[in-house]
Amino acid sequence: MRLAQGDYAEETVYGDDPVGVAESFCSQAAPWVHVVDLDAARTGIPVNRDAVAAIARAVDGRAHVQAGGGVRGVDAAAALADAGVARVVMGSAAVADPSLVDQVARIVPVAVGLDHRAGQLAVHGWTELTDVALDDALRRFPSAAAFIVTDISRDGLLSGPDLDGLASAVAATDVPVIASGGVSSLDDVRALALIDGLHGIIVGRALYEQRFSVADAVKVLA
Repeated sequence: MRLAQGDYAEETVYGDDPVGVAESFCSQAAPWVHVVDLDAARTGIPVNRDAVAAIARAVDGRAHVQAGGGVRGVDAAAALADAGVARVVMGSAAVADPSLVDQVARIVPVAVGLDHRAGQLAVHGWTELTDVALDDALRRFPSAAAFIVTDISRDGLLSGPDLDGLASAVAATDVPVIASGGVSSLDDVRALALIDGLHGIIVGRALYEQRFSVADAVKVLA
């Protein structure tokens, strides 16, 4: 499912076969499959971990799985690594305690999710704004394998990505930056690809609503 602007009251369900969806993406040459446990993001309880493990098994050897949602400690990250996840995503816990990223990074690579509204980070499933600015956060996680930068105001709305903000984020750090939120068309993919140094693009709703395919995006990026 997808949320609109991170609002749990504005969810759209696109299917009940996450493994099948992941295999479809993989068959179209997606190098990574990005998975979020929305229940765990809100409650901290990993009720969907079996589904994440099933996805990892299904695409093993063809694509890497990056998974997040409720990863609030070393044990949770280790469990995902044991389930076959290649990189875990940490958001709320990382913002609260940046040293936790250093601890987890000794076990499995960490992508720090920097979810923001107007440049201020949001945590706990995007339900709470913090006083931490995105620009400051980009300097707090030297052991991060990547940053996933999401403009919540655009996420799930197909309104186009924040090109200027993402370009600024890429320029502000040596850690690879992955764009997330707002991608609606192949033109958006092309525009993001022009940001020098951008490491990757996460796409959700546009794929589910068949505005373009993974294969289309891979071809454009190639």
